[in-house]
Amino acid sequence: MKQMPTPNSPLKIGTRGSPLALAQAYETRSRLMAAFGLPEDAFEIVVIKTTGDKVLDRPLKEIGGKGLFTKEIEEAMLSGAIDIAVHSMKDMPVLQPDGLILDTYLPREDVRDAFVSFDFEKIGDLPEGTVVGSSSLRRRAQLANRRPDLQLVEFRGNVQTRMKKLEEGVAAATFLAMAGLNRLGMSHVAKSCIEVDEMLPAVAQGAIGIERRIDDKICEELIAAIHDTPTGHRLAAERAFLGRLDGSCETPIGGLAVLEGDQLWLRGEILRPDGSEAISGERRGPIADAAALGTDLADELLGQAPQDFFCWR
Repeated sequence: MKQMPTPNSPLKIGTRGSPLALAQAYETRSRLMAAFGLPEDAFEIVVIKTTGDKVLDRPLKEIGGKGLFTKEIEEAMLSGAIDIAVHSMKDMPVLQPDGLILDTYLPREDVRDAFVSFDFEKIGDLPEGTVVGSSSLRRRAQLANRRPDLQLVEFRGNVQTRMKKLEEGVAAATFLAMAGLNRLGMSHVAKSCIEVDEMLPAVAQGAIGIERRIDDKICEELIAAIHDTPTGHRLAAERAFLGRLDGSCETPIGGLAVLEGDQLWLRGEILRPDGSEAISGERRGPIADAAALGTDLADELLGQAPQDFFCWR
C-alpha cells in the first residue's frame, strides 16, 4: 500500500453520533487497527448530524425515508471532509450517489428483532388493545398483520430514548434490533428474541457497511482487508430483492438470505402498510446467483400483488 494512515494524517471515519453509530465506527476502527497494526490515533472519528437525527417528531416516511440518515455523511465524503463512512445497512438506500460505492461489510450480527417491554415477555402475551410503539413501517405492518387487535403508535429515537418512552408509559412494548443491543452491550434489554419465522427482519438488518469514494484506491485497499465475504453474498441477494421492489414510496419489506454450503436461501415478504395483506416467497440457488435470486423473488411477489399494493404501480 502506498500510504497508510498515521497520527499526523489520520483516516477520517464519518458516522452519525448516536451511541450505536459510534459503536459501529469504533468496531470498524478496531478491525482496521488489528488488520494493519495501526495505533488508535491513526484514525479520526468524525460525527455528522443527519436530517434523520434532527427531525424526531415526525414519521420517517413523511420526511424522506432511508436517505435521511446518509445524505449529509455522503456529502461530507464527496467533499473530502471524511475518507470513509460507516452505516447500518438496513438504513441504506440501494443506490449510492455518483462517485461513491458501498461494497465492504463487517461480519453480520444477530438479524432478529428484539421484543422490549417492562411488563410482558413476548408478543403473544400482549392483551388486546395494548399500545405498542415503533417507527419501523415494516414492524408496524407485520404486527398489524399478525395482531390487528393491538394499538400502534409512532416511536422514534435511539435505544436510550425509546427505553425512556417505555418508562414514561408512552407504550407498553416496542421492538429493537438485537444486533444493535448486542453491539451496545445491552442484550439484557430484550425480553425475548423474535424468531425470523415470526417476523422477517429488515433487509440487511445486523450488517455494517463501509462506504468510500470510487476513485480512492488507498481506502479501497484498506477496507478490503476487513470485508466479510459471507455477509457480502447475503446482502447481494437481499439488496437486489429490495432494489427491485422499492419504488418511489416507502413499502413494508422484509428479507433474509442464509448461506447453506454453496447454496443461498432467500426469504422475502411485502405487506400493505396497514398490515391487511402480506405476500411472501422464497428462493434457493447457488451463491454465485445471489443477486439474480433476489430480483427473481421480487418479480414473483410483484406478480402476485394487486395493482394498488404499491403506490408507484
